[in-house]
Amino acid sequence: MDTNLLVILAAAGGCVLALVLVLVTLVARRSRRRADDRVGAVVLTLEKRMDELAQELARAVDRAEEEGRRSRFLGEISGSIDMDEVLARTLDAGARLEGVDAALIQLEGSEGATATAALGLAADGAETITGPPDGSPARAIEVSYRYGPDQAGADGLIHSGLAVPLEDSGSRIGYLAVYSRDRSRRFGDDDVRELEELTHRATPAIENARKFREARQLADLDALTGLHNRRYFHETLSRECARAHRYNRRLALVVFDLDDFKVVNDHVGHLAGDAVLAEAAERVREVIRTADVPCRVGGDEFAVILPESGIQQAEQLFVRLQATIGARPLGQAGKLHISAGVAELKPDDDSITFFERADEALYRAKDAGKGQSVTADGGRQTA
Repeated sequence: MDTNLLVILAAAGGCVLALVLVLVTLVARRSRRRADDRVGAVVLTLEKRMDELAQELARAVDRAEEEGRRSRFLGEISGSIDMDEVLARTLDAGARLEGVDAALIQLEGSEGATATAALGLAADGAETITGPPDGSPARAIEVSYRYGPDQAGADGLIHSGLAVPLEDSGSRIGYLAVYSRDRSRRFGDDDVRELEELTHRATPAIENARKFREARQLADLDALTGLHNRRYFHETLSRECARAHRYNRRLALVVFDLDDFKVVNDHVGHLAGDAVLAEAAERVREVIRTADVPCRVGGDEFAVILPESGIQQAEQLFVRLQATIGARPLGQAGKLHISAGVAELKPDDDSITFFERADEALYRAKDAGKGQSVTADGGRQTA
């Protein structure tokens, strides 16, 4: 065979072999790349799933912590018989619902009166929550609010609300409502169920607290006059003295009685005398301020605690008392006048010395001729 042909064949064979090697190398690299791609895809899938599991675990932990906090709040609601504390805890638990910015409790009282407590909004002026106009017992009331063009963009507006009845033994005693300022917040069945769970815990606690408050109020009232009794007077005076000293506030006291009341009892009898005391107490309530605390100290002796007040306000109250009590006959006793001792709290006073100073001034007013007031520091005023 021709030597050149052999050389050509050998060269061709070498090229084929080189081509095969190149092809084998390329195939091997491609296979490795495919394997690497598959491994990479598996790794990415695992990493993604791990991230999802971590997020699910974090959400589960958050839910468990929130459920623990919620259970703790629900347990705390029934752990108190103080009305203010029960309402505050119930409102706090309601405001913890997702997307809720405010909560309100409206309790129905006797003769249609309502009492309102709120968190995140003003309770004063809150509109009465009502169910369907035909009286149907709705499970829940969902509301949404729209505003005029001049208010549509204002911040802090309530945009939606959800109310659930508070029911005791099948009777509605009020409503628990939650509100959102988020324009997109809509309440659903889960929200209703959460509020219902809260009301089931809160209603018995509210009723127990209401009964305790009513019993305490009865215990604090004088049965004859309806004013606060002697025990409540001394407890309140002690508390107000401590508060006035702590915050450097003024505090005044008026102690008064009906002039010649013993003669009235002797003349018309004790039953008629009791009616005189009851009517006098009613006239006292007509002229005192909301913040004042009227009490029957004993017999025909009364006292009025005046927070945030001084001698001048106390003497002005005496003038009003004298005018209203002596303006017209008191039962079978005819027209009566009062004598009073007035005092303002001093830095070295406690509740006992404060009362004693006003009481001693009352006796000085009696000795001076009755029908007048005497200040604990010696001043005199005739009404």
